[in-house]
Amino acid sequence: MSAPHDECLRMINRLIELSLRNRFIVVALYLGLGAWGWWALGATPIDAIPDLSDNQVIVFTDWAGHSPQEVEDQVTYPLTVNLQGLAGVRVVRSQSAFGFSMTYVIFEDNVDLYFARARVLERMSLITKTLPAGVTPTLGPDATGVGHVFWYTVESPTLSLRDLRTLQDWFIRYQLNAVPGVAEVASVGGYVQQYQIDVDPNRLRTYTLPLSAVVAAVRDSNLNVGGNVLESNGAWLIVRGVGLIASVDDVKRIVVGASSGVPIYVEQIADVHVGDAFRVASLVKGTKEAVGGVVVARSGVNTKAVIDAVKARIAQIQPGLPAGVTIVPFYDRSTLIAQ
Repeated sequence: MSAPHDECLRMINRLIELSLRNRFIVVALYLGLGAWGWWALGATPIDAIPDLSDNQVIVFTDWAGHSPQEVEDQVTYPLTVNLQGLAGVRVVRSQSAFGFSMTYVIFEDNVDLYFARARVLERMSLITKTLPAGVTPTLGPDATGVGHVFWYTVESPTLSLRDLRTLQDWFIRYQLNAVPGVAEVASVGGYVQQYQIDVDPNRLRTYTLPLSAVVAAVRDSNLNVGGNVLESNGAWLIVRGVGLIASVDDVKRIVVGASSGVPIYVEQIADVHVGDAFRVASLVKGTKEAVGGVVVARSGVNTKAVIDAVKARIAQIQPGLPAGVTIVPFYDRSTLIAQ
């Protein structure tokens, strides 16, 4: 045998001898390593779909009622140009549509996501001053392209799609958004309720009122105003004006002008009713329209743990829903993870 081979055998023999003489230490190290491995297996984020998406921050900007060309020229282009100079940015992509803009700021892979979001938010505070009045860019959720981990529908044999969408928007969505690890809960399907004012041009002409006066009156009336306090018998009474719109009648009684000292109300120049907001998409389950939500998980979280927490929260809020309303999952990634 060669000398190196003999040396290797002697080293192995010494290692075996040392292990036999210190059985307790060896067994303790073995058990400790096994326990650490078991803990690491449970704590490691597990997902069924590998995240191959770009390291990106999405900026949403709404500018209602304007054409894609106007949005591109006055919103999208200034945002794109100003965001290109950020540290670590690889490329900036954008798209413009009717009434809104989306800008994708893609960073290098070694840039921390939350550092990137902070830099984009910092730059946006400067860019906003150059955008049209009332236009405020907002950041998208801190999630990746594969963050849609749980979909559900809100179903009822008696409630309309409008009522179900209202329930989803104002109750269910907020409850699920509070679950740790959830970045966003997006509502899909159904109809968003609106108070709609259909102004009659002929009646406007009769009262010699411009349409801008109606818009300004409605906007300025839908708010509460603060006052002061009155002292009465050693107690303070708070004075305030309550003007938030709560019904169709509230809209009808808004004063838009005056004629010979007589107030002119909205109901005199327009028809007011509850209607549905314009929509560009719908959710269809089987052959029928439905109302639902999409749970988006944060980047880097344990997907299965988030889904389990969402299911637990659904079980908690189910008894508080109106009679007959149920939350039905129809996409659950935890099933794929388990397989």
